[in-house]
Amino acid sequence: MNMNFYRPVLSVLIMASAMLTGNVVKAQGGLQWAKDGYHYYSIQNGEIAELDIRAADKKNVIINQQALTPEGKATIRVRRFSFSDDRQKVLINTNTKRVWRQDTRGDYWLYDLQTKKLAQIGKARPASTLMFAKISPDGTKAAYVSEHNIYVEDLASGAVKALTTDGTKRLINGTFDWAYEEEFDCRDGFRWSPDSRTIAYWQIDATKIRNYLMLNTTDSTYSFTVPVEYPVSGTDPSSCKIKVVNVTDGKTTNINVPGDAIQNYIPRMEWAGNSNELILQQLNRAQNESKIWVCPANGGSSKAIYTETDKAWVDAKAAPEGWDWIENGKKFIWLSEKDGWRHAYSIDRSGKEKLLTPGKYDVMSLNLIDETNGFIYFMASPDNATQKYLYRVKLSGGAPQRVSPADQPGSHRYDIAPNGLVAIHSFNNSYTAPVRETIGLPAHKPLDGKPTAIKVDAAAAANKTEFFKVTTVDGISMDGWMKKPTNFDPNKKYPIVFYVYGEPASQTAADSYGAGMNFEYAGNMADDGYIYVSMDNRGAPVAKGREWRKAIYRNIGTLNVRDQAMAAKELFKNYSFIDTSRVAVWGWSGGGSSTLNLMFQYPEIYKTGIAVAAVGNQLTYDNIYQERYMGVPVNEEARSYFIKGSPVTYAKNLKGNLLYIHGTGDDNVHYSNAEQLINELVKYNKQFQLMAYPNRTHGISEGLGTSQHLSTLYTKFLKEHCPPGGR
Repeated sequence: MNMNFYRPVLSVLIMASAMLTGNVVKAQGGLQWAKDGYHYYSIQNGEIAELDIRAADKKNVIINQQALTPEGKATIRVRRFSFSDDRQKVLINTNTKRVWRQDTRGDYWLYDLQTKKLAQIGKARPASTLMFAKISPDGTKAAYVSEHNIYVEDLASGAVKALTTDGTKRLINGTFDWAYEEEFDCRDGFRWSPDSRTIAYWQIDATKIRNYLMLNTTDSTYSFTVPVEYPVSGTDPSSCKIKVVNVTDGKTTNINVPGDAIQNYIPRMEWAGNSNELILQQLNRAQNESKIWVCPANGGSSKAIYTETDKAWVDAKAAPEGWDWIENGKKFIWLSEKDGWRHAYSIDRSGKEKLLTPGKYDVMSLNLIDETNGFIYFMASPDNATQKYLYRVKLSGGAPQRVSPADQPGSHRYDIAPNGLVAIHSFNNSYTAPVRETIGLPAHKPLDGKPTAIKVDAAAAANKTEFFKVTTVDGISMDGWMKKPTNFDPNKKYPIVFYVYGEPASQTAADSYGAGMNFEYAGNMADDGYIYVSMDNRGAPVAKGREWRKAIYRNIGTLNVRDQAMAAKELFKNYSFIDTSRVAVWGWSGGGSSTLNLMFQYPEIYKTGIAVAAVGNQLTYDNIYQERYMGVPVNEEARSYFIKGSPVTYAKNLKGNLLYIHGTGDDNVHYSNAEQLINELVKYNKQFQLMAYPNRTHGISEGLGTSQHLSTLYTKFLKEHCPPGGR
């Protein structure tokens, strides 16, 4: 679920499932590799520097503070930067503002490394409205989006041309609506052709999408509404079209993509290795059929070269930008779960495919396609779904070879250079703080020849988070972690707090730094005498195969909740030190929904619950996410799955102590979910505690004192209703 769930906790608890592919994403604020694969560029102390991975002390500042200071103005704060292909010009993104989740609009400046001149791009446009500025491959122009129209600017003369003029708040050129951004990770919506003559772009027509009206009652004397175009489950998505515009004469061509533009999604699109064709992924409304089309840029007939179907759903290509071509554009690498495991295939332009990673294990993500040396690097963990390691396989296919060291159990991350010979490696686990090193590949040896200094957290090591497996009465084996109280006495009984998420967007039981820590708790749970546990149920996106991940189809709110409840019962049987009269559960977003369902469906187990920003009624959540995992609610039977999995259906069963928290300005999980839940609880005279944070969004972090207040409230409620300490 890309519900933007509790990021402050989970960003520490887990490593992201989707890692970048080997293709460097331009216009990012972090590290960017030079073409030789040994040098890279980074923002350091507000300046842009070139560094050599082989020599940590070598740094060449290519754009310093003085160069970043326009005459008569303050020094530019570099948020992101990107190079022209010849590395002679640099686009600098600054003065950025949020568009829903990320600060993807702002101002852009161009710095010429030869002339040493700095000039603003798009200066005639309103401040902080430029998005995704990119220099053309030939280095002569820059294109950008502003207020839903695409512009091109000549870098020599400064002349600006509007390539689209029909953009409005709801007719969106070159970027995306709320739902595409949230659920497909789509933001940058245009692509320069390799010959710099045309630009391909998405056009999203959200004019028929109804607004959800958030109510702001605090920022003026009279309240006002804040509209968000939001297609709920069962309503049509925005229309999506692909167009190509000529940057010289402005002539626009509609790309011939078969199928209804409303009842199909196009989450991925790129140039097909040349300037004459596009390649794109199309998903049907139910997202259980994926087609890859090769489309002539002149609007001619398109060809479907690859089709995949699934009884549940088919995922969109993980990386929102780039296409993994090999053999000079004759083939590409594609991930599919068609044989029951997520594997890499090579697919040629006629659709002929070859399985490259056979075996009963999952390719969790692609890291680099090293065609020069003949290998694919990817993340996998065949033996332990709580961990992540780097593997490689020959580009021709075969058995995987583990690259990550055997003596570093836990979670690994790699940024591999384009040459496939060096990488920046980071490692952590539940008791080891993240460490970073530069290594050579495939030997995985530090480039400086010194052993990596592992930063063991003394406190975490003294009271290690324990990883376990538990098998439920249904025969389901689940991974989990448990943090026992400090100075644990097995002869005493302690309260237990379960942290849940439970939906297909993330795992919680990862062996990564932060496992066993509750960052919402004001204090230290272990010191105070709590057992803290988290487990991954079926549906969690872990390396256990397709059947595990897709068992949750049409079962959100039922199967995942039963898995959690049955696993809790097994823990009670296995561990006599758990006090079953003091059992609490909590979660945020999808985890809030799971918390409510556990409290309502299994009140005999869970005595106390804290649910934050929960979906109370699945029919209120957006169509892309909810229909992907629950089906399209086209009739009463299809709607019944949504109703069966919704907390409001079971609110009448509440017996324990419930604290419900929601932000009234939540554009993701709307506050209407809270009020529907409140109505049901009131209807059945179920007493509970409510905290509504005015105008706060899904993360409930805005405003002075908010985070501290929420943490204090959370901790006070937990201590009052699930008292800590051994007895």
